[in-house]
Amino acid sequence: MGVKEALLAEYDHEMGTTRKLLERLPDDKLPWKPHDQSMSLGGLATHLGNLPNWTDRILNETSFDLAGAPPNLEAKSSRDEIVRFFDESTRRARAAMDKSDPEYNARWTLKRSGQEMFSMPRVAAFRSFVLNHMIHHRGQLSVYLRLNNVPIPPIYGPTADEG
Repeated sequence: MGVKEALLAEYDHEMGTTRKLLERLPDDKLPWKPHDQSMSLGGLATHLGNLPNWTDRILNETSFDLAGAPPNLEAKSSRDEIVRFFDESTRRARAAMDKSDPEYNARWTLKRSGQEMFSMPRVAAFRSFVLNHMIHHRGQLSVYLRLNNVPIPPIYGPTADEG
């Protein structure tokens, strides 16, 4: 199995699991925050919907400079809008993943104002910036939902709500 096939299986699994959580977003709780310094529920869900958009930058460019990063997206205003945004970004990302092993192993560099922060193979950058980042914030989202009494679907096995 090549890099692409392995990544696609992992990607499809993680995106499917994330979508299950997004489908449970309560529209009336999207402005809710667990702490003043935290993202809102809707902001966090919008961020999750945007993470797959890093795929194109990582797999089709040699570097990215954070100095040119767009501002954070404004939180979407409904579950349906968030799920549609997530579906669109995951579809575009999956299409961008049609790469050869040498393309996945090519170097990618993250910079800040022209200064290199780190460089690694694209496959590692994709796992870090898209997959691991998604898993991290999905964990946060599951806590946000739990704190709002929303049943949590199975993620890597049964949950207290759905065994």
